[in-house]
Amino acid sequence: MNNASALVKILLLMLIAYGLFFFMKREWSLAPNLNEFADATELHPVVAEKRDELIRRSKDKGITVVITDDFRSKEEQDQLYAKGRTTEGNIVTYSKGGESYHNYGLAIDFALEIEKGKVIWDMEYDGNQNGMSDWMEVVEIGKELGFEWGGDWEGFKDYPHFQMNPQDLV
Repeated sequence: MNNASALVKILLLMLIAYGLFFFMKREWSLAPNLNEFADATELHPVVAEKRDELIRRSKDKGITVVITDDFRSKEEQDQLYAKGRTTEGNIVTYSKGGESYHNYGLAIDFALEIEKGKVIWDMEYDGNQNGMSDWMEVVEIGKELGFEWGGDWEGFKDYPHFQMNPQDLV
């Protein structure tokens, strides 16, 4: 009976070890993933709240932020992707429909508004004259709010882009 009992214990331990290995190898997670946002038709409420806070905090520093884009459908994304490829214009994105966090309601793009309503994408502009570029002040606020900034990406840098990863929404 001792040998059978020992064999059962060894087999049970091997099964547990295999299960743990398989679980870790698959990198299973209880956190949400993009597929859970595939039916989005607008900006996720948490992202919308953080967007509003970004605008408010920037305003407190004398910076007017304009949100130039937020949710966009996969069809709209494909139209943007076609620019400079199959339609006239410059290439403005490297993401097809379904590849952008905008398509899941998890991303925003911003610019700065200066005098007389003029909108700029100038990363050096210091309109509040505090010695730091307004753009980078907005980036700092965005990161404090939990946004990932497209300017930190390897390869293609998307400087006006902020996004929230699904696992950060819980």
